[in-house]
Amino acid sequence: MTSIRLWNGQTIPRLGMGCWAIGGQFWAGEQALGWGDVDDNESIAAIRRAVELGIRCFDTADVYGCGHSETVLARALAGVDTDILISTKFGNRFDPDTKQLTGVVDDPAGIRAAIEASLGRLKRDRIDLVFFHINEHPADAAAPVFETLAQLRQEGKVDVFGWSTDNPDSVARYAGMEGFEFVQHDMNLFQPAESMLPVLERYTLCSMARQPLAMGLLSGKFKAGQATFQSSDIRAGGPQWLSYFIDGKPNPKLLETVDAVRELLMSDGRTAAQGALAWIWAKSPRVMPIPGFRTVRQVEDNVGALEKGPLSATVTAEIDRLIAD
Repeated sequence: MTSIRLWNGQTIPRLGMGCWAIGGQFWAGEQALGWGDVDDNESIAAIRRAVELGIRCFDTADVYGCGHSETVLARALAGVDTDILISTKFGNRFDPDTKQLTGVVDDPAGIRAAIEASLGRLKRDRIDLVFFHINEHPADAAAPVFETLAQLRQEGKVDVFGWSTDNPDSVARYAGMEGFEFVQHDMNLFQPAESMLPVLERYTLCSMARQPLAMGLLSGKFKAGQATFQSSDIRAGGPQWLSYFIDGKPNPKLLETVDAVRELLMSDGRTAAQGALAWIWAKSPRVMPIPGFRTVRQVEDNVGALEKGPLSATVTAEIDRLIAD
């Protein structure tokens, strides 16, 4: 089974479950940032099924559903005596009543309050891994953030920490700090994270690959012109950075790429989604993909990728060639 060794010596499957999609609605003004309506019972069943199948890492954030994702995750894991790693993120200020983002949390007092709130929602005395969630925050201004996290680590509130960012220079700036162990960044066939992977090697860091299935586009379930999203789903009319869907429909150019590599992704009996995860494993032993989920079936499909492991070097190279064309 494809595995990864953590900072604490624990070895777990090299696949986590991303809990953004189960958080429910939240907004920045009129811009939806959630994934539409959620069924908490199905979310809980999916989390418990993931644990049954051997998954030991779940990633969430305080802002997902303005606290709801963390609460649902805690409910699902209540009474589970297996050692489960939870990572969460902070950095967005929000109103839990209106489900609106209201600013950035980057000051020591705000960070401490955010961590305490996450501890309460997660029903934990310590958070295993905490990420600073502001991707584009200036590196020069982030020192108080990581100094505060280092203090919280000394106090036993946080085990280790990192940055959820796609900027390798930002990571390199703080990678030498004691306790800075993980990065979270986009990585999939369309966003290969080529500049981040050398930083992981240089500083012996591990990472979580967010959006490994390109928000579902790499699952192979979408067709050209298809538009089925609720208005409260970020994919219905996403922010400027969201390139996988345009006006609520799959990006036709990217769909052509999916069609071109589909058979290669499905080599050795994989599903398309399993092949997309296997492509990431083939790229670096330090990266753990964290696909989102909303159903038991999606969890089972994603976990099934572990059995087959990384794509072969030959298949990976052919996929890369087709993507580059």
